Amino acid sequence: MHKQAREAFNGSFTEKGYEEFVESLSSAFPGQLDFRVAETPVFVPRELKEKILRASNEIIGTLQSPDFRAKTDRAVPSNQYVPGENAHTSFLAIDYAICRNAAGELVPQLIELQGFPSIFGYQAFLSETFRKFFDVHAAFEYLFDTDSLDEYVAKLKALILGDEQPENVILLEIFPEKQKTRIDFAVTEQMLGIKAICYTQLIREGRELYYERDGRKIRVRRIYNRLIFDDLFNYPNLQTSYHFTDDVDVQWVGHPNWFFRISKFAMPFLNGEFVPETRFLSDYEGNFPSDLQNYVLKPLFSFAGTGVQLHLTKADLEAIAEPENYILQRKVAYEPVIQAPDGLVKCEIRMMYGWSDNAEKPELLISLSRLSRGEMIGVRYNKDFTWVGGSASFFEH
Repeated sequence: MHKQAREAFNGSFTEKGYEEFVESLSSAFPGQLDFRVAETPVFVPRELKEKILRASNEIIGTLQSPDFRAKTDRAVPSNQYVPGENAHTSFLAIDYAICRNAAGELVPQLIELQGFPSIFGYQAFLSETFRKFFDVHAAFEYLFDTDSLDEYVAKLKALILGDEQPENVILLEIFPEKQKTRIDFAVTEQMLGIKAICYTQLIREGRELYYERDGRKIRVRRIYNRLIFDDLFNYPNLQTSYHFTDDVDVQWVGHPNWFFRISKFAMPFLNGEFVPETRFLSDYEGNFPSDLQNYVLKPLFSFAGTGVQLHLTKADLEAIAEPENYILQRKVAYEPVIQAPDGLVKCEIRMMYGWSDNAEKPELLISLSRLSRGEMIGVRYNKDFTWVGGSASFFEH
């Protein structure tokens, strides 16, 4: 997207260099890299960066409104409500498609947002590794309001560990060794000293939680939550000492309820230049738009793109039994803007925030990008392509 930075990078790119780059990622954490890494980062010019920041600040303003929690109470399923919710989310991820407006300018368009942590450890590791192997223009940085990797890690420690010792803080997942994002768990352990612990390994004694390591039983005082509790329903026969709706004496960093509140459910409450029209399907009361080819249907309570319908008819919408649990969102047209050796590639950028309990507003820490040639951003739409996959973003100063 930035001509000079792109030319410098592409000029330094070789297939051999890319293979060595990926091997460096893999060998640092053997057996942990389980997804495709794109050949290039995204270089975001200053003008587009300012639009993305403006869009995010407007969205954050809505999330901070006094009635936001009341509006989103219905978002938290009654059978997944977790006690101990804090005043606001600890994490925020905002996903934008990079598009082109009628004036020919590149603009962000909101795709989704999440009150849930993203891959904060891996993205810093990836970005640093890009700089080691390729020509990344000196006027571009991957961190925000942070001068070094050490300062970034210090911010993560303050956010995730709080005042606790690393052994009393866990990264919680279900079967973490099987997760696609497990390389981030390994990087996070290296950075912060906290272990990824499986939900099945937690031991409940009254209101206290423990896990075992090297024959010792260790108290859990703080949970860095990476578990989407919806995933537990894929394992109906789990026998566990602790159930996630139990009232236990722990602090949540990334409280599970915020995963539901700040999600597709929040999108109908947002508006602005960079937010495509989004409404609950029930709000139409059967009077659906006549140009349904320009809309996408998304179920509120499914994740990772499952259940999304790109090609709609009125009959499809009329057949939905619970329209209050779906949103209809105007499609956005991703603009192919990343110059690959064999053409142009589309991209999406995720802005990743941390929000300490005592902070007035979230702090932008880092970002990620995803490159695509398919109909949607995602692995199954990009099989057998190159210059696609997960990547880093570097923003012009």
